Amino acid sequence: MKKPDVKIVLLGDVNVGKTSLLHRYMERRFQDTVSTVGGAFYLKQWRSYNISIWDTAGREQFHGLGSMYCRGAAAVILTYDVNHLQSLVELEDRFLGLTDTASTNCLFAIVGNKVDLTEEGAAEDQEKEEGCSREAGSSCASAKVSKQVKLEDAVALYKKILKYKMLEEKDMPAAEKMCFETSAKTGYNVDHLFETLFDMVVPMILQKRAEGPPQTVDISNYKQPKQTKSGCCA
Repeated sequence: MKKPDVKIVLLGDVNVGKTSLLHRYMERRFQDTVSTVGGAFYLKQWRSYNISIWDTAGREQFHGLGSMYCRGAAAVILTYDVNHLQSLVELEDRFLGLTDTASTNCLFAIVGNKVDLTEEGAAEDQEKEEGCSREAGSSCASAKVSKQVKLEDAVALYKKILKYKMLEEKDMPAAEKMCFETSAKTGYNVDHLFETLFDMVVPMILQKRAEGPPQTVDISNYKQPKQTKSGCCA
């Protein structure tokens, strides 16, 4: 297996669709998934770079593992369900602290998934929705609900994260650029999310390559110094 140049981690509560987002991007399809146990990852070749993308469990019993998976991460995708406000609250309350082990210049993307279940998402995709029957006069949006979490809420969280990390807004990507709404089911904005982050982590990879491998000490030829006798004539 090729060695990753950089790591990206998905964090978020159970059932927000982290695994589905990753499957949609990597496998180009949507499938109903079971909850991730512990963690899993894909290795993505992006141009000449190898990027590992880690999916983590949202369940409480696996919560502590998130800190380990975040160690050294160049970017973290904090994922919530646009139809459940609590899933956004959990990002700050439960998951943000896990990112303390990420790299000091870690990037944060705030991602609201499942927009296909909202009235707004249905309006955007109505022409593509195969299940709508115009003859019967049905509407894709009729069975949808209004979003509980607005994009402005995600922007507010992003700014809180920068304060938590003691980062200056002027030195980081703009909040509007780092907050996304997606649908793993339809594929809406999924490619844009991942490829935006890939572009952003490239400078980190180049810097890492320029610095070279960490310096090590060769102890294979090390000889212990001869001991001298104690005393005034030593």
